[in-house]
Amino acid sequence: MFSWYRVIGPAERRTFWSCLGGWSLDALDVQLFSLAIPALIATFGLSRTDAGLIGAVTLVSAAVGGWIGGVLADRAGRVQALQVTILWFAIFTFLAAFAQSFSQLLVLKALQGLGFGAEWAAGAVLMAEAIRPEHRGKALGAVQGGWALGWGTALLLSTAAFSALSPDAAWRVLFACGLAPALLVLVIRRNVPEPNRPREAPGAAAGPLAIFSPAMRRVTLAGTLMGLGAHGGFHALFTWLPTYLNTERGASVLESGLYLGIIIAAFGLGCLVAGELVDRLGRRRTVALYAAACMALVMLYLLVPVNGTALLLLGAPLGFCTAGIPASLAALFSELYPSGLRGTGMGFCYNAGRLASALLPLTVGLLSEVCGLGPAIGLSALTAYGLVLLAVALLPDGTPPLRTGMIR
Repeated sequence: MFSWYRVIGPAERRTFWSCLGGWSLDALDVQLFSLAIPALIATFGLSRTDAGLIGAVTLVSAAVGGWIGGVLADRAGRVQALQVTILWFAIFTFLAAFAQSFSQLLVLKALQGLGFGAEWAAGAVLMAEAIRPEHRGKALGAVQGGWALGWGTALLLSTAAFSALSPDAAWRVLFACGLAPALLVLVIRRNVPEPNRPREAPGAAAGPLAIFSPAMRRVTLAGTLMGLGAHGGFHALFTWLPTYLNTERGASVLESGLYLGIIIAAFGLGCLVAGELVDRLGRRRTVALYAAACMALVMLYLLVPVNGTALLLLGAPLGFCTAGIPASLAALFSELYPSGLRGTGMGFCYNAGRLASALLPLTVGLLSEVCGLGPAIGLSALTAYGLVLLAVALLPDGTPPLRTGMIR
């Protein structure tokens, strides 16, 4: 599975590890919020709708940040954009630890989201251009697997903090740990080269709105729809899953940690396998396969009454399959646009989908008041993964934009 790593060059390896570290630490900061939701509800007297609003606002700002980050990567350079965005989200995650009210936390999470969205756009386009084409899908899938590393680290920190400290102190300590990614900037500054690009990159003078030109319009709209489904399914599930296990299933902190640990480990494996599949089966088939599997597993996990043992067993395939779509998107999106529009196009498709999906955590919170948390999560996730299948049908492999936008 990692044979590709042995044949890539030193510069490619340094880029790979820097982007993997950035995405892992990005995940650490973001997932700390979902794990802290019960404590935040208790500290600030929030309703589930309030908690969902924080998640939604963070995703909205991440969508805006993603487009900004993509434009910045096209204008200022991939490496410089990556450094700025990592610093941004690390600083505002740290400051969120000192929030004294719901409104303060909302503003700080919104500012954190700007950097979170921008970091993916800068890192993904950097990886896409630094890694040779025959190994691009595998390398990008492995980087996406870094989300599981950050998520797992967040789970370990959360379990330790909430076991040793009061809930109010625990979530603040966790958010303060979010400053750690800032150290990665020093490594990136010293070791990661800027990818070689043509002096006059196609599309460079056209401006960020060129992704809506007649030649690019269908690609951009279909990519946005795919981003919506991918983000919507993930966030509908995993923003609320710790709360679901705790409140609906009566799981203790340690039991919830076991359930989530299995899901996270399987998620990391799913990213690696998806990276192999996108290079072997193609982008379209891989995404469709994972989307269909996600729909089946969501119904089993959340909409069919199962006991604790079944939840434990279903956690592994659920985590594995939910990884496949996000792990495939960077490889797919990077080959849709010419070099001068690559960061802008990737940042927009990935994050415009995130913008629309921001309504889903809030929707889950509202629906849960009517039909219960499990059905609310399940119905929202099923809708999202259905949109992924629709997007695949609208953007088949081999369309003219796909061929002309291949990375040179």
